[in-house]
Amino acid sequence: MSFVTTQLSRLKLIPRELLLFGIAVFAIGVGTNIFDSTFNNFLDERYMVTPFQRSFLEFPRELPGFMVMFVSAGLAFLCSRRLGAVTMLLTTAGVILMGFAAPTYAMMALWLFVFSMGQHLYFPISSTIGMELASQGRTGRRLGQLNAMTNAAKVGGSLLVVLGFRYLNFEFEHTFIIAAVVFGAAALLLFSMKRGKPQPSKNYLRLHKEYRLYYSLITISGARQQLFITFAPWVLVTVFNQPTQIIASLLLIGGLIGILFQPILGQMIDRFGERFVLTSEAVILIIICFGYGFANSIFPENIAFLVVCGCYLVDQMIFSVGMARATYMRKIARESDHVQSTLTAGVTIDHIFSISAAILGGIIWNTYGFQYVFLFGALLAAINFFVAGRVKVPLAEALP
Repeated sequence: MSFVTTQLSRLKLIPRELLLFGIAVFAIGVGTNIFDSTFNNFLDERYMVTPFQRSFLEFPRELPGFMVMFVSAGLAFLCSRRLGAVTMLLTTAGVILMGFAAPTYAMMALWLFVFSMGQHLYFPISSTIGMELASQGRTGRRLGQLNAMTNAAKVGGSLLVVLGFRYLNFEFEHTFIIAAVVFGAAALLLFSMKRGKPQPSKNYLRLHKEYRLYYSLITISGARQQLFITFAPWVLVTVFNQPTQIIASLLLIGGLIGILFQPILGQMIDRFGERFVLTSEAVILIIICFGYGFANSIFPENIAFLVVCGCYLVDQMIFSVGMARATYMRKIARESDHVQSTLTAGVTIDHIFSISAAILGGIIWNTYGFQYVFLFGALLAAINFFVAGRVKVPLAEALP
């Protein structure tokens, strides 16, 4: 009883805005993970898509990322928190329509576009709000804590999918309804936060040469992440013939690990700096690429499956290294108004290349085999290593 009382007392000490945003982040994490856990098997069972169709589907899924800069400029009259609520309403609508109004592949692709527009608009906003709620010199720590919330949400979402499909006779429609409910709750929470200051629309439509290294980092990272988002689960589903529960179980395990890892990663950014974290990520990614691509050729099938699962788990963990790019941008920003608009522009820039990378990956898979998709990923990771090595921040900002 005393433990419960202590935890309730600690909750009362959390600022209202941080508490509302933290709960919203958790809800979004649950909904996103439920969707991610089932989407590839949904495609395989409902539409029986080929690898090329799967890669082509990344066009409507990632086109909103290219449009983010322009759509955000049109919605600049909204502050980041109100815009966040709008993004979750779009996400809710998209997931409901995919589950219940998509009799054909083409209709599903249309609703996927709506869903993805909401998600992509939210990405830069989440980092902006998180850094707004951080104290000086502790932005990495705050983003790490929020990412830990996301990983806790992954645990809940994955556990629900595993138990639902194994014991409760879940259909895909059930998971889409649950995801829509939690996305809708997140919209309400974000709308309940205090209004912030809207940014001038012109900020969203301007690129600054001072931030060209950030643009390079986000471009390379976006292309390589898109390969893994598209093809890493597809390797498990088609090469190793794994069911929905396996993807959900891996996300569950990754979420459990991430609850502890994300705050540590945030502290590493504050203590050792963005360059150390980003170059380390690149080295790890090269190893992961070879694991995805060639474990099946080197090891017996059962061992190869475990190796690929290990790669998938590590890949989940280091996806959050993206917060190092966000904190780097905040530290080099000449004006505070540049942060959200530059993060948003970064999403648009990286999607120009990530959409191309996904389509190119599908062509490579069909023509040469899946191994060569991950050789391409290793090349991108190597380029990322040398670009990240040029990262520098003002000394005063680099210290915790």
